Order: sequence, then structure tokens, then C-alpha cells
Amino acid sequence: MTNPSKPLFWRDPRMPHVELRKVDDGRKVCYAPHSHTQWSLGAITAGESTFRYRDDEYRLRAGSLVLMNPDWVHACNPIDDRPWAYLMLYVDADWLTHLRHAAGLLEAPRWQDIPTAVIAEPAWYQGYCRMAACLLDPQRDLLDKQSEVVEYLSALMHHLAGQPTHPRPMPPATLRELAAYLDEHAVEEVSLDALCQRTGYSPGHLIRAFKQHFSLTPHAYLINRRIQLGQRELKDGTPIAEVALNAGFSDQPHFQRTFKRLVAATPHQYRRSLLDQ
Repeated sequence: MTNPSKPLFWRDPRMPHVELRKVDDGRKVCYAPHSHTQWSLGAITAGESTFRYRDDEYRLRAGSLVLMNPDWVHACNPIDDRPWAYLMLYVDADWLTHLRHAAGLLEAPRWQDIPTAVIAEPAWYQGYCRMAACLLDPQRDLLDKQSEVVEYLSALMHHLAGQPTHPRPMPPATLRELAAYLDEHAVEEVSLDALCQRTGYSPGHLIRAFKQHFSLTPHAYLINRRIQLGQRELKDGTPIAEVALNAGFSDQPHFQRTFKRLVAATPHQYRRSLLDQ
């Protein structure tokens, strides 16, 4: 019998562009601030929770949808140990970009952030739950699942295209280059002195400026990238001990503790998808 406090992950190698997470009892599901490489769309299916999204904080209740752009820092957590439940869909950003471009919603096939953070309209919540139920149902065939995802996301993208935009300022080139450097060297040991030499910033100014634009300190950004690398390898079936070393952690326990803090699931729980159970 499934433990309601443990997360359930749905994946299908025939649909590599989407992944679904289901949590029935989220009282112990606590996230540190983190980000995903995918675009994420969640539904609060029971109870209430808090949603921190960059500089804003929301209080959500059942029937709410939350939207998260790739690499935007966020955290969704329980309120006073009260029950809550949710579904979270992770969508490959390149795949969604092509869907939006083919629908005429983007002038070029390049990712464009979606400004909306929360949707409270019942119709969109109900449609999301129908789509999720289809993905989780082993009796529904592949074409049915693919159609549900494309139909729902296409309609939602058209709806969101009419929302007002409030673009955030672009980080300075020096900080963008530093973030790219951290991406490239995520599994290596990086010192603050080396980062200061690359940017010409003092240590204090570097940490403050980086956090202002990326919502994480350089160290937290680096750890977040390591966990994202670990997630990819876990989905490919790489042994956890090997993943830990490949992702730049000194040992498996350190990797497991950090993974649980950012993903709110153990590496074993994350790797074991619904189709494996």
C-alpha cells in the first residue's frame, strides 16, 4: 500500500518532456529555496500552503495553480504542520517553447518567461486535474496521454499570452558570465576568491549582487545545479553512490541530505517512478 507521506513520481520514456509528482500528505514535505531547469505547473489539491516565488510570497489553498519559470527560485511549504496535498507537472522548457512558437505565441523559438505566478480560476484547476489523472492512469494509452497534455497546455498558453508582462531587469553581463561559469564548473570545487578575481567584485558585493539577481548566493546556486545534475542521472538509472560523486559531492550521505532538502524526496524515492512500482 502506498504511503501518503511519500512522493510519487510518474514518468514515461515515451513522453520525456513531462514528469508528474504527486504528494497526498505534504505536512513533512518542506523545500529549501531552489529552482528547476523545467517550467513547472502545480495544483494544490487539498489544504493550504505557502508559496515563495523570488521576492513574493503567496498563501495558497486547494483549487489554486502555481506556475514557475525555469531557473526562478521558489519554495512551497506547509502551514503549521497542517495537511496539504499537491500535484506538480515539470515540462521541458525547449518542448514548451516549440509548442508556444508553433501556436504563434512567440515570434521566435526562444524561451520567454511567463509572468503569471498563481491561477485561481476553477476551470483551469479542473482541467489540470483531469490531465494529471490521465497521466497517472495505467489504462489510458499513449496517444490519449499525449493529447491531454498538448491540449491542456496549448489552451493555457493561449490564455496566459493575454496577461500583462512585468519583465525583471537583466543581470549585468559580469554576473551572467559568472552564472554561466558556475553552470560549467558545477561539480568542481570553486572558491570565493576565484569568483572575485573573475568579476573584480569584493566578496561582500559579489554575494549581495548575485543574490539580488539570481535569488541565491553563488554557493546555493552551485549546490542547486549539482542537485539538478543528480536528478538527471537518477532518472537514467545511475546508482546513487555514483550519482553523488558525479554531481560533485564528497560522499553519498552529503548528497542524500542535500537532495532531500531541495527536492523534498530521497534520491531513492525520486528515482523510483510510478511505472517501476
